[in-house]
Amino acid sequence: MSSPSTLTMFGADWCRDCVRTKRQLDSLGIHYTYVDLVADPAAADVAREISGRTSIPVVVYPDASHHVEPSNDDVEAKLRELSLI
Repeated sequence: MSSPSTLTMFGADWCRDCVRTKRQLDSLGIHYTYVDLVADPAAADVAREISGRTSIPVVVYPDASHHVEPSNDDVEAKLRELSLI
């Protein structure tokens, strides 16, 4: 998948929260790996193992913590905590 120093987002283009989070990461210039659950349905099992839920997006941070369906404020706070922005 991705290296531990990379942020990974599991999502789908039909998911409004995924589109919003992806737009936020792009606008902040954050480098991340996007796992498209439509193109790679098996990755949904990986996202579910990480989060314990079926909700998306699942954002996995370089420190191995994660958010499920995060607000923009949640994502920004975590990125600041990790000194990524």
